[in-house]
Amino acid sequence: MKIRFTVLFLLLLTTFAGKAQNVIKFAFVTDTHVGNSTGADDLRRTVQDINNDPSLAFVVLTGDITEFGADQELKLAKQILDSLNKKYYVIPGNHDANWSESGANTFRTVFGNETFSFTYGNYFFVATSSGPNMRMGPGQIPRENIVWLDSTLKAMPDRNMPVVYLNHYPQNNDQNNWYEALDLLKKRNVQVILHGHGHANKEYTYENIPAIMGRSNLRAKDSIGGYNIVTIQNNRAVFEVKTPLTTAIKKWAEVSLFNHHYETDTTHFTRPSYAVNKQYAKLKKTWEYQDNSDVGAGSALIDDLLLNVNTQGLIYALNKKSGKVVWKTGTKGKIYSTPAVQGTYAVVGSSNHHIYCLNTLTGKIVWDFQADKAVLGSPVIKGDNVFIGASDGHFRALNLKTGKLVWDFDQVKGFVVTKPLIYNNKIYFGCWANDFYALDIETGKLVWKWNNGTTNRMFSPAACYPAATANRVFIVAPDRYMTAFDANSGAVIWRKQMKDIRVRESMGLSADSSMVYAKTMEGQLVGISTKADSMQVIWKSKLQLPYELAPSAIVERNNKVYVPSHSGLVSTIDRNSGEVIWQYKVSNSLVNTVLPIDNNKVIVSTMDGKIVCLEYRN
Repeated sequence: MKIRFTVLFLLLLTTFAGKAQNVIKFAFVTDTHVGNSTGADDLRRTVQDINNDPSLAFVVLTGDITEFGADQELKLAKQILDSLNKKYYVIPGNHDANWSESGANTFRTVFGNETFSFTYGNYFFVATSSGPNMRMGPGQIPRENIVWLDSTLKAMPDRNMPVVYLNHYPQNNDQNNWYEALDLLKKRNVQVILHGHGHANKEYTYENIPAIMGRSNLRAKDSIGGYNIVTIQNNRAVFEVKTPLTTAIKKWAEVSLFNHHYETDTTHFTRPSYAVNKQYAKLKKTWEYQDNSDVGAGSALIDDLLLNVNTQGLIYALNKKSGKVVWKTGTKGKIYSTPAVQGTYAVVGSSNHHIYCLNTLTGKIVWDFQADKAVLGSPVIKGDNVFIGASDGHFRALNLKTGKLVWDFDQVKGFVVTKPLIYNNKIYFGCWANDFYALDIETGKLVWKWNNGTTNRMFSPAACYPAATANRVFIVAPDRYMTAFDANSGAVIWRKQMKDIRVRESMGLSADSSMVYAKTMEGQLVGISTKADSMQVIWKSKLQLPYELAPSAIVERNNKVYVPSHSGLVSTIDRNSGEVIWQYKVSNSLVNTVLPIDNNKVIVSTMDGKIVCLEYRN
């Protein structure tokens, strides 16, 4: 009897021990916003609190680690997180990417990666980053992250292993390619999604997948911030909100974890519609190139070559007639700089701190110039010189053929991401520090500087391409003000914000210089007079888009106005009538500037790496 009792006791002990081993308990932290007034202190409290809890196995952080993606913010966040006494895993969010002085490159160098995957217990954790990267618009999982997610899920040792997916954004229309990630995850045993962005503890379901949004770690209106403790046990995930350095902890959600067998799910889910592509019989796509990473800049045309860049650090040339790759050259940083070309020279900046000049025929590097920080601005060329701004507080003129420094304006307060404007022997550009500059193009001396008067750097006149005519320079900023300056003195001629016409950074000068085109957040295209003494709308198109945020430039050529959008749709408007000539949806991602290459053809690239040639036959 004793022997039987002993055997039974050992069996029960083994069973309970096995169950105990299956418990997974970890900290789920999100939206720490280091750089915010309390972000660093709030994170320090949370780190100390986590360190005091030996039951927590690891920590996951789901984006918006910093307020502005600045190098120092990222380094400070890393310093704080490195004081954790357990392993942590981190991905960036839109605040780490969209306003980043490094083009989101420093996140990778500081934290080692922008994705992660690991196995703990019998669960597989996998996470991708999200933008928008350097261009305002909906969130987006970078194309290279989608490619990575696909290969990572395929390489799982057990395709039936339960999967926990992490991202910064809600997996819905807030993120323009949410469905690409979900379609991949549903080929595996995905059981729950964790994300932030909304700064609140909430339960969601995305295409029948249970999901949890975590609260921000910021204190907000409280005296102390907070985070979540997640316990996975017995096929359930329990979520408790924890107030750091106190005993306050409260269960608020519980999710059943099981194999949903999504491969047999017949539910119809909304996907972006491409029906518009069948509406215009005279329009056709002559070729398409799909990059394996994001394309966050425009194209440049030189003879039969189309020069492009991507966020894997490649500069490459496509044949404009076929879309086939002619040559590729690699750098070690994400590129958001649209190439400038002249003769056999092509110049582009990289987030690896270098400015490159390449031979357009071969792709070989002619010279490179090293800045102190990332070079995200697009260059412009005039005569023998190329002009470009960087993130190190410098705006430079370099000799096009040698790369030698011609002059250096070293008083830029913020970082430059725009394409500067050359007009009346001056060069104009804005930065992410609320300032707008005019420099003498021959000497680099400051002619005038304007500040928008706000301390909110997210309202900076940084992303728009300035326009000029009749001794006036025009800009639009995220604060929805359009401003007209005297080109010589910088005096404000008028500055206005209209309630019914909420313009953003997407603008461009008409071919006859009579007006500045501006796209509104309500999806309308208007023309603002370049001669009036106040902001006057003198032209309206028949275009009506949904809510719209893309900052990409508007272009007119041969009486056709090309309008980009943040949802992959290109619209072509008749300059005289305002009627829509044709529309084409390239993808569901932000459109970079449209490039007309002759009377009937345009090149369009989208942030998710698609480059297409469209032809309209009258």
